[in-house]
Amino acid sequence: MTLQQQTAQTPSAAATPAEARKLAEGLMQIMSTLLGIVERETELVRAGNIRDAMALETEKSAASRQYTEAISRLAQSRDYLKQATPELLTALHRHHDTFRAMLQVNLTVLATAHAVSEGIVRGVNSEMQRKNLPNGYTAGGQRATPGPRQVTPLSVSRSL
Repeated sequence: MTLQQQTAQTPSAAATPAEARKLAEGLMQIMSTLLGIVERETELVRAGNIRDAMALETEKSAASRQYTEAISRLAQSRDYLKQATPELLTALHRHHDTFRAMLQVNLTVLATAHAVSEGIVRGVNSEMQRKNLPNGYTAGGQRATPGPRQVTPLSVSRSL
């Protein structure tokens, strides 16, 4: 897509109180939709249904794209909103703070799931390596250090 096509599709800044209200309501609607998707994803990951959570990726991406576009338009309209509708801007800030807190919960759950799965994979790898290594001793009575031939790499399929 060329820059001219993107510019033609990008809506202009709000110039009237009605446009400002429409912008704010649209942004709050998008945040609510995205928050609903994120909450479902969080619940699914907590329950261990990773495959179902991954199915939300397309929907989450589309909502995230809408959110980014709305934030971009809001940034263009910030000066007008400060002058004409400061109470609307305050309401948007409050709504966005709640939105950010809920996203932080989701990120924490995802990070925990990632750490747990990484720990499991590392544990399986350690056990495999331990079982594959020969139990031998050197002439001095020390345990023999295995060479690179005895170490078997672990391969993991990322497709669920």
